[in-house]
Amino acid sequence: MSEANAGKALTVEVDGASFARIPIRTRVVMPGDDLDAFIREYAADVVRPDDILFVTEKIVAITQGRSYLVEDITPRRLALFLSKYVTRTPYGIGLGMPETMEMALRECGTPRILVAAAVAAVTKAFGRKGDFYRIAGDKARAIDGPTSGTIPPYNKAVVLGPERPREVAQRLKALLGGVAHVAVVDINDLGGNILGSTLEKQSEKQLVAILKDNPLGQGHESTPLGVIRKV
Repeated sequence: MSEANAGKALTVEVDGASFARIPIRTRVVMPGDDLDAFIREYAADVVRPDDILFVTEKIVAITQGRSYLVEDITPRRLALFLSKYVTRTPYGIGLGMPETMEMALRECGTPRILVAAAVAAVTKAFGRKGDFYRIAGDKARAIDGPTSGTIPPYNKAVVLGPERPREVAQRLKALLGGVAHVAVVDINDLGGNILGSTLEKQSEKQLVAILKDNPLGQGHESTPLGVIRKV
């Protein structure tokens, strides 16, 4: 176990109910690790009936071989150009570096990224934000670039979003005996998305609200798993 992200409460109230957010501290996940074995090792003894196990999209993607060292990515000229116009935030580089933009072009396709960039350029001039990722989609939004606060070796890597996250969630629920729901989540200090889960849509919205302050953190907390438990 680990303490939650600094300054974040372990219990929150959403929709008139109280929920405990229980972070699970683990070793660093490496390419080649087996996700099922990892979940059995760290979560099986923590999860109780009716809990929700939430798994960060990053460890799912890493175990799927979707992590790439920056030095191994050669950005095309278009990636160099487009990355200059991405707004960077204090919470992550996003697609604001040529290597992450290059991976977005590969993942989403050049036409889709160009349309997203063109629409965002117009709507941004009118004060509207978020259109780039709305059009580019979850695959672009889920790309993680290297930051100084990221645990090595991922401080020098680009990690793509996971493949088939809903299927992953269903498999992990079965692995845990079906007693708890599972969600693959993309949560940061700017908000969050549920990439795949065994929950109904309304429960997914509630889960986003429960996690909206990013209780696991994004850096050296080493807590890529967590449990939501109604209290």
